Amino acid sequence: MKLLQLSTLKFVLGIFEILYFFPLLIFTFLSRFYPRRFDIGLGPIPMINNVYHKKALQLFGYEVETFVSKLFFITDNFDTKFVFKINFLHTLFIRVLHIDFIYSIFRHKCLYLYFNGGCLQSSILLWRLEPFLLGIAGIKTVVMPYGGDISKMDRTPNLLYKHTLSLDYPNYKFRNNRIETQIDLWSKSANHVIGGCDWVDYMHHWDTLMIAHFSIDLERANKKDFKFPKNGNKIRILHAPNHRNIKGTEFVIEAIKKLQEEGENIELKLLEKVSNDVVLKEIESADLVIDQLVIGWYAMFTLEALSLGTPVVCYLREDLLELYKNTLLLNDNDPPIFSTEPRKLLSDLRVLIHDYDLLKDLSNRGPKYVKEHHSIDYIGSVFHEINGQIGVMPSNPNSP
Repeated sequence: MKLLQLSTLKFVLGIFEILYFFPLLIFTFLSRFYPRRFDIGLGPIPMINNVYHKKALQLFGYEVETFVSKLFFITDNFDTKFVFKINFLHTLFIRVLHIDFIYSIFRHKCLYLYFNGGCLQSSILLWRLEPFLLGIAGIKTVVMPYGGDISKMDRTPNLLYKHTLSLDYPNYKFRNNRIETQIDLWSKSANHVIGGCDWVDYMHHWDTLMIAHFSIDLERANKKDFKFPKNGNKIRILHAPNHRNIKGTEFVIEAIKKLQEEGENIELKLLEKVSNDVVLKEIESADLVIDQLVIGWYAMFTLEALSLGTPVVCYLREDLLELYKNTLLLNDNDPPIFSTEPRKLLSDLRVLIHDYDLLKDLSNRGPKYVKEHHSIDYIGSVFHEINGQIGVMPSNPNSP
């Protein structure tokens, strides 16, 4: 019954979108002649990356706005929020009338988007026409992945990742066709495509390759003299899973439990569904961070730890290491991350927690690596070069 109701609702919304397309097209065309306030718009997905990307672009003189149509628990530090507490109003304004799309086309000269698209991504039909509409509006687009927007699992060589994704997200299989269409649609339509991380598995094209587009504001970093353990004699391990199977959380729990049974003075702190401010405070007091053990590359949690000088354990795939060492990594010892696999975690931790020199070396190299490859200065310089290639100029070119 519910499935029938859902199908009927989608049919009704689809008919409405067909009729709504023509007034939306008029709005889109008129926006082309409107004096837009911002050089760059970042949204509408509430990624913390967008907060840092805004700072990176501002360093090079761009007027930038972040805008979102929903919120996650990580942060709500965005400029404009199209979020309504009454669910009916949110559905009407965002999923039906798409006021965030109309707002954006009158405000932004260029949009930095992810592969699930811009403000029309929640529509039934219109999302396929979004590149066309943005072209009518004269808005440039830079598209980059973040993970779930591009992970088409029949393309990955990582079978353990495919397995764990199926465990954490059993309904992900229904997104396969949509994700494939998103990849093809934006790869062909965007003015510039950024690749990197393990996302390269799923992409058939990129204009710029980055190790990852994640950026960190190093002003928040507070590197202290290395000490291990930091508090007394107990070693404090930090792990922050947002999806336990994909992160390899059970391997982490089991490894720490066995180390405790072997007499090691060690504890595990698990962080789940907490704000980014809480995560940063916990990293500062941790002796070691264990990030993801399945995907094969690092993400924001690792970078936040590296920037604060906390050693990191994370699985790095050999083929991805080879790619980035042959293209972007200047130091053959980078990244300064202790790489291990789930089945090797226990034996590797037995050695690592007693290797003071290695831990100190990883701690000292972390901030330097982040500065070279993920600071807002570096990421801003890459974005600035991309913007120049597609004809997007900063409003305040002398800002730096």
